[in-house]
Amino acid sequence: MRILVTGGAGFIGSAVVREIISNSEDEVLNLDCLTYAGNLENVTEVSDSSRYGFRQTDIRNLQDVKDVIDDFRPDKIMHLAAESHVDRSIDDPGIFVQTNIIGTFNLLTSALEYFTRLDEEKRGQFRLHHISTDEVFGSLGEDGFFTETTPYDPNSPYSASKASSDHLVRAWHSTYGLPTVITNCANNYGPYHFPEKLVPLMILNALEGKPLPVYGDGSQIRDWLFVEDHARALLTVLMEGIPGETYNIGGHNEVKNIDVVRNICRILDEKEGLEKPGNVNRFEDLIEFVADRPGHDVRYAIDATKISNELGWQPKETFESGLAKTVDWYLNNQEWCNNTQAGNYQRQRLGVIK
Repeated sequence: MRILVTGGAGFIGSAVVREIISNSEDEVLNLDCLTYAGNLENVTEVSDSSRYGFRQTDIRNLQDVKDVIDDFRPDKIMHLAAESHVDRSIDDPGIFVQTNIIGTFNLLTSALEYFTRLDEEKRGQFRLHHISTDEVFGSLGEDGFFTETTPYDPNSPYSASKASSDHLVRAWHSTYGLPTVITNCANNYGPYHFPEKLVPLMILNALEGKPLPVYGDGSQIRDWLFVEDHARALLTVLMEGIPGETYNIGGHNEVKNIDVVRNICRILDEKEGLEKPGNVNRFEDLIEFVADRPGHDVRYAIDATKISNELGWQPKETFESGLAKTVDWYLNNQEWCNNTQAGNYQRQRLGVIK
């Protein structure tokens, strides 16, 4: 089987690529623009495979997307190419509209043209899997969970752009019969995560004795999903999901942001032989509470009953086991960490309205 993965050099996309090459006989073409968070080092361990290919392509360019699909002739498409950081969407919402909305339109347009030329057997096999986020649902109160039927209520430019792309995908299925599936996932964490996000930012700052900035009072709650569990779930939906359906993917791990940071500090404190920076007695002493993010959602929580009952998927990692693996990975991959920060991003605060 031939699988086209857009955004395959990013955090989640590269986990999908590694999973396919390592645990199947399928072919993968990785389509990625290689923006700041796209990094071919993320797929180094599988890039020598004869079943792996790469095309540097911007999904904002319709003709380029058409050319890639026509050349590769995929059996299935997994769409992960997106701008994804809320803080960056506050600073520059335009790029999120162009990539997440127009880019998705370009992919749908190209995929539909390709799909209509397939024979009946190939049409029956074809799927376009659109990967989205639980942030499209907005913010929960103290109880309740996001389900597949929760109304959309996005609060940031990022989540609004992803909500728009979800609606386009549904429309292309309902209107044109393109066989699509959608997944909405919880907060991902794990290896190869660009260090603007909470978990890697805290790990790397702590190792250098820098402040650990926590937004507001840190009481925001997220459902945490280990990225390799997510990759397995995405492939389960790709192969077994029903066209036109949506599946929520969660890790069953609701944790406050402040407790995420404290857990990272605890793991680092307990590491035998880890040399602490000179200014550090306990890593938790580095925590600093800073002004909250504008429009910061309070709580996300996923009800993943549907994917469990209908497709048999369950996460393998608890938050504790996944976080321990993540910390170990960053400790053992300092060269990757240094390389990802060779550009303009130096772990500075983003998303501040001036």
